[in-house]
Amino acid sequence: MPKLNALVAGSTGYIGTQLIKILVKHKYINIKYLCGNSTVGKSISSYEKSLSKYKLPKIKKFNKNLLNNVDIIFTALPNGEAQDISKYLSNQKILIDLSADFRLEKASEYKKWYKQKHRAIKLIKKSIYSLPEINRKELKNYNIISSPGCYPTSILLPLIPLFKNNLVNVKNIIIDSKSGYSGAGRGVHNKYKNKNLYESLSAYGVGNHRHNSEIDQLLKKFTKKKIEVSFTPHLSPMFKGILSTIYLDLNRNTTQSKILRLLSKFYKKDKFVKVTKPNTLISTNDVINTNNCLISVCKSKFKNKIIILSAIDNLIKGGAGQAVQSLNNRLNFPEKTGLL
Repeated sequence: MPKLNALVAGSTGYIGTQLIKILVKHKYINIKYLCGNSTVGKSISSYEKSLSKYKLPKIKKFNKNLLNNVDIIFTALPNGEAQDISKYLSNQKILIDLSADFRLEKASEYKKWYKQKHRAIKLIKKSIYSLPEINRKELKNYNIISSPGCYPTSILLPLIPLFKNNLVNVKNIIIDSKSGYSGAGRGVHNKYKNKNLYESLSAYGVGNHRHNSEIDQLLKKFTKKKIEVSFTPHLSPMFKGILSTIYLDLNRNTTQSKILRLLSKFYKKDKFVKVTKPNTLISTNDVINTNNCLISVCKSKFKNKIIILSAIDNLIKGGAGQAVQSLNNRLNFPEKTGLL
C-alpha cells in the first residue's frame, strides 16, 4: 500500500523528536511536513543528531493549507494549540494529539486544571482518550485521538484491571511517581534553573498536579464507588523514564497472588505490557527505549496491602510510542509497526 503522509507539529521538543525517530522507521508513514515556530528553516538533525542520516523536510511554520497534503497530523504542542488545528480538519484526516487538549471529557474540567478556555468544545465528544490496551476497539470510530499523559499511563495500566474486578479499596490509593527531567520539555533547564537537575530529586505539583484529572476521570469509569487517589510526582536526576510506586489496600478475600494472576491474564495477549514474577524489583533501565510498561506486584509487610511497581519510558510508552501504537490500531496496521 502507498505510504500515508504525516505532519508533525511541535517537531523539535523531546516528544516531537522521539516521534520522528519512530516514524522514520514506520513502513506505512511518510513524513511530509515538520512544523515549528521559532525553528523555521532549520533541520531537525540540529535537535536530534541521529536523524541526520534520513532525508527529512526542513521545519516550516504551520498553516492550514498544509493539511491538504497530509493524511495524519501529530501535535506535540503547548496546551491549546491542537484545539486550533482541529478546527481545520476534514472528516478524512486523523489528528493524534500528545498534549492535554482532548484528554478531559468536560470543558469545565479543562479550564479548571489548565487555566484556559477550551477552544474546540464541540470536538471533545468526537475525540477519544486512547489507552490502546484498554480501549483499542473503540479507537477505530474516532479521528481525533488523545494520547494520555506519561504519569497516567504508568498508573492506569496496573490499576484499571483491579478496579474492573473490584479487588482493591478505591478510597485509599497512594501513588509516588518519579520521572526523568525530559518530561518537563526542553525548557526544563530554564524552568528549574535554581535546582541541580543532575544531582537532586524534587517533588512538585503536590496535591494538585494536572494529571490528577486524567487519573480520576479514567478510574471513575470502572467503579461506582467514590475514589480517593493521592498522587505525587517527582523530578529525578535522569533524562527519561518513569517509576510509579502504588500503595493499595486489598478488598476482602483478595491476595497478592490473586492480583498477580488477574494482571497476567488481563495482559496476556498484549505486546507492550509485561507483568513480572512477584516481588521483582524493576527499574526504569528495564524499559528505556521501548514501548513497554513493566508491572511488578510486591508484597507489603501488612497482609491486607500490596505495592505495585510500574515502569515506562516517558517519551515512548508515555508519549510518542503510545501515539504511534494508537495510530496502528486505528488504521489496522500490525500494532508493533515502527515500535520495535
